[in-house]
Amino acid sequence: MYKVVVPGDFISDDMDRAGVGTYVDGSKVYAMSYGIVITSDKEEKIKVAALSGKYMPGNGDVVIGKITAISFPYWIADIASPYDARLHSSEFEQIANRRIEFGEMSNYLDLDDLIVAKVLNVDALMRIDLTLREEFRMGTRGRLIEISHTKVPRIIGRNGSMIKMLKEKCNCFIFVAKNGRIWIEGSESGMELATRAVKIIANEAHTSGLTDRIANFLDSFEEKGTEKKGKEKKRKENRKNAIDRLIGIAKNKDEKRKNRTYKRW
Repeated sequence: MYKVVVPGDFISDDMDRAGVGTYVDGSKVYAMSYGIVITSDKEEKIKVAALSGKYMPGNGDVVIGKITAISFPYWIADIASPYDARLHSSEFEQIANRRIEFGEMSNYLDLDDLIVAKVLNVDALMRIDLTLREEFRMGTRGRLIEISHTKVPRIIGRNGSMIKMLKEKCNCFIFVAKNGRIWIEGSESGMELATRAVKIIANEAHTSGLTDRIANFLDSFEEKGTEKKGKEKKRKENRKNAIDRLIGIAKNKDEKRKNRTYKRW
């Protein structure tokens, strides 16, 4: 179940269950920030998903970044954080099998390009180093939407239930990055439906019964789509029947005309 807490709220007597967003004091577990307590069973760690605050990258985070500058030997990327990240040119030197010069860097990644990267390291001065994922380039036929990184756990859902439902009912590829950026690919109608659903989840992340409401929302569009297809099919059938009737009438007239001609002879 989900429970909203503020810093200092008591959560549990079991200090061994303290997880991200919590702290231990006197063998008891307390909330470290304003957020939602996430837990499903007694063996699982208790986590507090923050409901506010800027994204602060951590080692291993998978993010969607946007190239904002080239400063040899780095590409500078905006990762929706107060701090820019950097990607070293050596990421491509292995592919090119040679050293990449400054004037060539834009041939590999240019300004405004979107990338999928993993946070390799964050040092004490908040210098953030990235490494590219295997499928690092974003397509050109999808859309990027941004939400607060604090809402990402709700978009994914418990055991991936919410994101799985979105993908199936919207018939889209959906990639959710840790920094709150979401890439969607599919038909225009599917992407529009997924975008609307994601925004609802982000706005109502703190409420209970959200999964059921989103399921009903998506089903209502599916029913409308089925109804629309049914009407379109019926319209086509009626049109075909009307054409068939006209053809039949024309054939009858033609037969009658031929019969009159034969009688004259």
